[in-house]
Amino acid sequence: MHNSFLQKAQQLNQGKEAYATAFIVRRKVPSSGKPGDKAIITKDGQIHGWIGGGCTRGIVLKEALLAIQEGKPRLVSITPSPKNDVDASIKLYTMTCQSGGEVEVYIEPVLPMPHLLIFGNSHIAMALAKLAKAMEYQVSVVSSNPDKNLFPTADKITLLKEFEGKNSSENTYPIVCTQGEADADALHKAINLNLPYLSFVASRKKAHAIYGELRQKGINFDQLKTIKTPAGLDIGAKTPYEVAISILAEIIQDFRKESTPEETTSTPQVQLTNADFYMNPVCNIPVQKSTAKHVLEYRNEKVYFCCDGCKVSFEKAPEKYMV
Repeated sequence: MHNSFLQKAQQLNQGKEAYATAFIVRRKVPSSGKPGDKAIITKDGQIHGWIGGGCTRGIVLKEALLAIQEGKPRLVSITPSPKNDVDASIKLYTMTCQSGGEVEVYIEPVLPMPHLLIFGNSHIAMALAKLAKAMEYQVSVVSSNPDKNLFPTADKITLLKEFEGKNSSENTYPIVCTQGEADADALHKAINLNLPYLSFVASRKKAHAIYGELRQKGINFDQLKTIKTPAGLDIGAKTPYEVAISILAEIIQDFRKESTPEETTSTPQVQLTNADFYMNPVCNIPVQKSTAKHVLEYRNEKVYFCCDGCKVSFEKAPEKYMV
């Protein structure tokens, strides 16, 4: 099991896919999982490994998906009896399985490093690519006149007119540092990616001139407001490498940022992207329909449960759980 765990992790790392690891760190019988049991949970909700069944499986799945979404680890305690003296940093769940037992599970997200999408052949673009690769970031270069000799360590180099950005993800950071090389065309391609971050290496005066060209290409004012220019943190940078460092510092700041108090007060919602998963109406824990052992039909609709306890609770008062 240990080898298959490592092999799956290596496969996901090579594919630059986000996932979470889950390790059972404490157990009280008769729970089926025991310390040392572990699993990898992918973004589509697939569990590779063993961390228990019933309530435990569903709860770990939910918290692993949230860990991936939020980029934060967590310690989860699953117990049949509520506790008042638990540390605030531990996420406590009341087990509804009739089998009983307790487990504590440590869940940690493993997120791909940022992907820098660099537009241009400028000296700043070259400095960015070199420093980013030293940080083990993925680097792609897009240029109207690509030259592999200028970017020997880049993962990918694309001609500007052929660039579509289909593989861009949330951790992709486009930086337009064309500096006179098809500025408007490059910025137009970058802004249409609709990513949270976009910076443009230019003075405000030059940027406003380029923005006028973008308006003629159909870019609206709200889209223009998303562009960060001048690019990077204000550290008084002058040389290409200093500017590159300021841009990377800004990207690190965004990549590692913590949630604001306003964001943490709301209850996070699990994003289920796999149609095989169903949200258990009793405990709000995702259940895999294809493997669910506890299923019943209510008003011509199949209802899936993570364990016998949830099924029994539903049967007593189904109208309480189904709107």
